[in-house]
Amino acid sequence: MNPLKKLFKQTAIYGLATVLPRMMSFLLLPLYTGVLETKGYGEISVIFAWFAIFNVLLAYGMETAFFRFYNGGDNKQKVVSTSLVSIMVSTAIFTILALLLQNSLARATGIGVEFIRYAIFIIAFDALVIIPFAWLRANEKPMRYAVVKILNVAVNLGLNIFFLLVLPKMVQEDPDTFFGWMYRPDFEISYIFISNLVASILTLLLMLKLYIRRDYTFDTELWKRMMRYGWPVLVAGIAFTINEVFDRILLENLLPADIAKSEVGKYSACYKLGLFMTLFATAFRMGIEPFFFSHAGSENPQRAYAQITNYFVVLGSIILLAVVVFADILKLLFVRNEAYWEAMDIVPLIILASFFLGIYHNLSVWYKVTDKTRYGAFISVIGAIITIGINYVFIPYIGYMASAIATLLAYGSMMALSYYLGRSRYPVPYNFRKITFYLGISILFSTLSFYVFNRNLIIGIVLLLLFLGLVYKLENDKLRQIFFKKGPKQG
Repeated sequence: MNPLKKLFKQTAIYGLATVLPRMMSFLLLPLYTGVLETKGYGEISVIFAWFAIFNVLLAYGMETAFFRFYNGGDNKQKVVSTSLVSIMVSTAIFTILALLLQNSLARATGIGVEFIRYAIFIIAFDALVIIPFAWLRANEKPMRYAVVKILNVAVNLGLNIFFLLVLPKMVQEDPDTFFGWMYRPDFEISYIFISNLVASILTLLLMLKLYIRRDYTFDTELWKRMMRYGWPVLVAGIAFTINEVFDRILLENLLPADIAKSEVGKYSACYKLGLFMTLFATAFRMGIEPFFFSHAGSENPQRAYAQITNYFVVLGSIILLAVVVFADILKLLFVRNEAYWEAMDIVPLIILASFFLGIYHNLSVWYKVTDKTRYGAFISVIGAIITIGINYVFIPYIGYMASAIATLLAYGSMMALSYYLGRSRYPVPYNFRKITFYLGISILFSTLSFYVFNRNLIIGIVLLLLFLGLVYKLENDKLRQIFFKKGPKQG
């Protein structure tokens, strides 16, 4: 099969595994914003920001190291076993220490102790499935991956709906109902964590097979090599997480206390509308990451990498413009409480920032396949410095707009840095003119639609149709070659 066609097929399945669960979880946005006031949703957002940081720490780059060594000629069974032992030991140490220090963690993060306990176990269970999920991807089992991911979010979503909508209504209609013992007033945040915990436990149970059917061996030398490869990924992961979620924490701490959580809630809700670009970029990345490693030794892999990036930009440019054009319709569907709409001006900035991040992931192939992951850490740290600096200086003056601008500049700088550094170290023949052409037209049309014409839907649709016509005229033949021919065109 044409390797690009195979890539897009796997990306479609990984997209299902990512988009469908995320779309189900996206239903939590109107649920949360309907049940919680802006202040309450802001509190949830800050807690999940800390969640993300600890998730990265517990992964410590082992997932990417697993891909590298699993496909790198080492004994595959030894790589799996060593990775599993490493994750099990580190997770056990974290769980014990975190439970012993839960009061200190509560004071340091500003999160209630009762929520800290839930968080510890959720983070631990999620860490234990990192390698099993990576194994599924490395062995090209996207359907099983998709089923488990979808079940996870379906359970989470179902329990959230039950606890936040169904249970209160049942108890209100009949206080003596069998489910009355479950109900607690003003217990919404705990219900949200309970839903997450149950879903995480179920996921681990579904992935236990990789742990159970194994003769464990731990190769110390292999583990050291994996850690040397993975530590820059850890640094990069922490930096990425700072870029993605640390603005909520800074907003809470730098804005006046009486409005901080409410402003975080508005910002976080409208930030979610950028999820459509994030879904596309994530699904694409999950398809290309194993592809990068498995084709690194093939003849002229750089040509395939360049084609992949070209089509990512084409599709991403369409998504960018489409989401901006239909932003007001999306807010009616997903952010139904008008109290949150004040932050809608951040939406184009966040979508474009997510697009830049997706391009960066495509450009990052050069340091991953050449084992120079320290460059990824360096680039990510630069992005994190930009994020923290802009937020810290400008939040007191322009609030969450500073956070949106910081996100855009951070990801844009990372994208530019990766391209610049990779040109001499691992030359890939990117079609720079095509990339800048599509990206520029999409940004121009998005700016006209959202800011100049004040989100006029008719004008926005006209601009979108013009852009789609342009893409069809220029790319139709090449897209047909990828999806309908049996093999790559020679020469």
